[in-house]
Amino acid sequence: MHGDPATIRKILTELGDTWAVVGLSDNRDRAAYGVARTLQRFGKRVVPVHPKAETVHGEQGYASLSEIPFKVDVVDVFVNSSLAGAVADEAVAVGAQAVWFQLGVIDEDAFARTREAGLDMVMDRCPAIEIPAL
Repeated sequence: MHGDPATIRKILTELGDTWAVVGLSDNRDRAAYGVARTLQRFGKRVVPVHPKAETVHGEQGYASLSEIPFKVDVVDVFVNSSLAGAVADEAVAVGAQAVWFQLGVIDEDAFARTREAGLDMVMDRCPAIEIPAL
């Protein structure tokens, strides 16, 4: 199961509140934009990670996870499945506690690697759908 209720609850309620959202830009038409806003409403600090490193929802953006100068608790991944595994590996490298692959982002090998590295992980789910239910 790639999104068991206990893991979802743990990531959303027990881990730290700093979420790096990979793929988040200032494009209001993208799903990441609205999801990030929802996470903020529920008290999460949202850090945009995008090649453009734009400021989004008042938070400074960074071009990559490794450029963020503070600890990130959860890495929320809004990139194509073919790119997601590398992001998950980078999340492990920077010391994140959890990785969350958005709806439609699926990489079984990355899921297994990330879990083996000791991180919590959810795949093919949306935190903006899950968090109000808690």
